Amino acid sequence: MKASDLFVRCLEEEGIEYIFGVPGEENADFMVSLEKSDKIRFVLTRHEQGAAFMAEVYGRLTGNPAGCLGTLGPGATNLITGVADSNMDHAPMLVLTGQGSSQRLHKESHQVMDVVGMFEPVTKWATSVLHQDNIPEIVRKAVRLARSEKPGAVLIELPEDIAKLEAGTHPIRPRRFRRPGPDDKIMDEAFEMLKSARRPIILAGNGCIRRRTSKQLRIFCEKTGIGVINTFMAKGCVDMDADYCLYTIGLQAKDVVACALDASDLIITIGYDMVEYHPYLWNRDGSKRIIHVDFQPSEIDANYHPEVELIGDLAHTLTKFIERIDRNGGLEFDLGQQAATRRQMQEELALYKDDTASGRIKPQKVLWDAREVMGPHDILLSDVGAHKMWVARHYQCHEPNTCLIPNGFCSMGFALPGAMAASMVHPDRRILAICGDAGFMMNVQEMETARRMNCNFVAMVWEDNEYGLIAWKQQNQFGHHTDLHFDNPDWMQLAAAFGWHGHTVSRSADIRGTLEAAFEEPGPSLIVVPIDYRENMKLTERLGDICCPI
Repeated sequence: MKASDLFVRCLEEEGIEYIFGVPGEENADFMVSLEKSDKIRFVLTRHEQGAAFMAEVYGRLTGNPAGCLGTLGPGATNLITGVADSNMDHAPMLVLTGQGSSQRLHKESHQVMDVVGMFEPVTKWATSVLHQDNIPEIVRKAVRLARSEKPGAVLIELPEDIAKLEAGTHPIRPRRFRRPGPDDKIMDEAFEMLKSARRPIILAGNGCIRRRTSKQLRIFCEKTGIGVINTFMAKGCVDMDADYCLYTIGLQAKDVVACALDASDLIITIGYDMVEYHPYLWNRDGSKRIIHVDFQPSEIDANYHPEVELIGDLAHTLTKFIERIDRNGGLEFDLGQQAATRRQMQEELALYKDDTASGRIKPQKVLWDAREVMGPHDILLSDVGAHKMWVARHYQCHEPNTCLIPNGFCSMGFALPGAMAASMVHPDRRILAICGDAGFMMNVQEMETARRMNCNFVAMVWEDNEYGLIAWKQQNQFGHHTDLHFDNPDWMQLAAAFGWHGHTVSRSADIRGTLEAAFEEPGPSLIVVPIDYRENMKLTERLGDICCPI
């Protein structure tokens, strides 16, 4: 069969369901081959960056890669921000780009650039198809690498002349294998450390949102009572209603939950990615005893020097811990500090829940009402900006993968296209994207895609008419901020122009009712909330004066 047909057949064999993107001339043969597939759905987007974010969210929610597609040159460069975000946040993704004919790649030529070289720093592997018969091996390797821990992005470039050639090979059937776990000797050593601890604590990272890991983590905590502090990307690894849930850490200033870390004599990090919350923020003098539990060995860092590393499948490792706990007849710990921390944080989360003010609305109130409206399995996506800090701190979860926050590469523009992908993966759930007015406008063109695809979700814009997070940080550091102000469109006219439903909220008391109404509307809906970011500096001042509960 033709090489482009073989490429599509290989993707079908791998179970690829979606490819998002903007094709160009150099993708022509591939697109014609893809059109014949009854297994893969192509979603035409309005910008390649939106396509990449859609593929990222699909990967985060399913654990399987989707494709994002662009042509050579500017199509490829438009993809790269979303690809980097996916790779650093460990979401599996296939990046598919066209390329000029192999007969002109050695010289200056129209739109030709070294796409593979450009993507190497932001992917796990980047390669070009140099011979049509290599396609099955390349696709099999790419998908396996994208899915393997820790997951990430892989690029395959297909030159236009090779796509047309006849191929003599066939797709390779995938085989899945169980990941190994740590041996018994190192597990026994870790268990002895746990037995000797009085106030252990768990710092749960991105790896804990895997379904099997979350299940075993909850069993481990039920048996021990050990509290779990999660990073931004590990929300929902344990149920927010569980007594051992100590909520979220990740703000640069000391927050209430850091008190439980300070009081601990053993920290068990599970699936922890240093890129999210650097150890110097919670282990400044490097004195904490640490057990590192992850798919890979720890990064070398002066503030993160574990005594024991348990490397392998997280669910399997936790199962081995549980077996030892059962054989030991249980374990006893001093849980007083973590209980006090949870109580104080619950008071923080409930601030302004009954607020009825008009005008600018407090972030705490918006997120309290959003949590009340959203069910346990519904999905909130946060863009990047000042609102992300409030979502991370105040929106807690019952289930893993129900609050998606980009927190490694931290790219603005994530939430709007991401919400589209979430609505395709889970059409039966409520999907809410919370964006700043700056981040929303970065991929505003995808409002057309959402309407065309008839996606059901709500995008909520927190309007403050400036780059709020930068203003917050500059104000905190220098006592003032530079000119970060901008104007916004007439939001309701914008919604109408794209065929969306539109709502503006001017009273705190109307947040919940407006959300309920928007979720009942067919198709995409926009809610605009004038946000009271005076709360930013108030929070900073309060965090700087944290008094740990006892």
